[in-house]
Amino acid sequence: MNTGGSGPRDGTRGRLDQLASRAGKWLGGSTATSEQHTTAVVADRFDRFTWQDTYGQAAGLRDLAEELNQRHDHTTDLLTDAFLAAYKVGPRLRERAEMDPSRLVNHQVITSLVESPEFAELHRETAGDPYAAAMAVLAQAAALRRMLERSRGAQEQAERAKQARQAAEGAATAVGEALQEAADEADEDGTVPSPADDAVHQAIEAAGAAEATARQADRAAAQALTAATPGIRAVARNAAAKAAEGARQETALMRAWGVGPGELERMPFDQRARLAERLRTGRLAEWAELIGRFRQMAAGERAHKVENATGELVGVTLGDDLSRVIPSELANLGLPALRAVFAARYAAGELMLYDSQGEQTTGQGAIIACVDTSHSMYEAGPGGVTREAWAKACALALLDQARHAGRDFVGILFSAADRLQVFRFPADEPADSTRVLDFAETFLGGGTSYQRPLSAAGELLEEEFADAARMRGDIVMLTDDDCGVTEKWTRGWNEAKHRLGFRVFGVAIGAPRVAEADSVLDALCDNLRSIEDFTDVHAAADLFRVI
Repeated sequence: MNTGGSGPRDGTRGRLDQLASRAGKWLGGSTATSEQHTTAVVADRFDRFTWQDTYGQAAGLRDLAEELNQRHDHTTDLLTDAFLAAYKVGPRLRERAEMDPSRLVNHQVITSLVESPEFAELHRETAGDPYAAAMAVLAQAAALRRMLERSRGAQEQAERAKQARQAAEGAATAVGEALQEAADEADEDGTVPSPADDAVHQAIEAAGAAEATARQADRAAAQALTAATPGIRAVARNAAAKAAEGARQETALMRAWGVGPGELERMPFDQRARLAERLRTGRLAEWAELIGRFRQMAAGERAHKVENATGELVGVTLGDDLSRVIPSELANLGLPALRAVFAARYAAGELMLYDSQGEQTTGQGAIIACVDTSHSMYEAGPGGVTREAWAKACALALLDQARHAGRDFVGILFSAADRLQVFRFPADEPADSTRVLDFAETFLGGGTSYQRPLSAAGELLEEEFADAARMRGDIVMLTDDDCGVTEKWTRGWNEAKHRLGFRVFGVAIGAPRVAEADSVLDALCDNLRSIEDFTDVHAAADLFRVI
């Protein structure tokens, strides 16, 4: 092949300027490509640090990288790109021409992911959240495997194209070296000896051949990647959709259990991963939606709750509250002769007023939820919801109620007289997620005793009064069984209740007879209701208006 414009040398001596002109195409890095990158997503040093820190914390990412690297090349770079695309608020991809040829398959995989409509949904859950971005990568692991398998041929062609390009660059370098040797041997007038002249021409021909091979390899790699692209795009769409659904479910799960974004941001990666796994697989995992609805309902009741507000109208009474004066009384103000009468009746507190039954003033002491965890609480009702699930969901909403009001919360799990477990959540300390889950998932089994949990609740309120002089606590008894109490215990209970000013609310879950007027629970409680539909969270709405 004659690519440099020279024929067989016949022993004549060439001139240096002519050789330099023929070799010009290969000099000065003319065949060298611009800076080539091994990652497709543009990232600054803070992004790279976030990736490295997350990769160091996430054993799952390291295991995935090790697995993929056993069968494919450059997969750690692919995982880096997948993470950064999910993590960065506005991910930007490099142009294909900027990429190292061996990473063009990675570039196509990430391009397919980012351009899929499903990625936008995923990105809303992962942007700015290293943990969520890492989980998205792991959720796409199976899809990444399939995409890499489908593009194996394209990757092999890309590797050959890279090798051919390196060979062309080496051949171009050889041209420069040969020309330099010719310059060193040239006479003062620029005449080059035949051997050096031949060496330059041979280097030029070799560089031309290597360049042609490299172009052909580039075309073959591009064609192979084009052929693989439709399959990559299809898998990428499914991968993004699956990862988005997983991210949404985990976000909803955290929200349902009351784990806020701020707490998640402060939580170490492995702790957050363990928490998510526990929420997905724990005893009450299937009732997360119920727990979330309970908490939303309670929040809604707080939003429109007004303490000491006028409530349901029940008649007419006498008094001096001008905000409740009936219209006929106000009409007297329109008659000058009756204004003095109005003033006299106002001074005497004898104006006719609307009488109403308002909400009670909420308590100041601790909120204590006594949750029955006897064997019968494991029974399911409508919708497959168990009595325990309804009770625990209500108790967790009461925990939120206490946190919002700046009150201590205590969860008391009880069954038989010898089975009791107390979980305390002081108002001035964060509610640890692990401790909350321990409370929610603990189930004691056995029979039912009222005296033990209520005595424990009374002692806690007594202790609170002694330490902080706080009264008017609230006890909520959630149970499905009625059991006897002794007369002596009842006298002590009533004395403590009068002294400390606490209220007792009872919830009979799936047991109407427990809520009957002659039941023990009715005698112990100031307010008692019966719950039959375990899918209905609003049956307890009034609790959150008065507690």
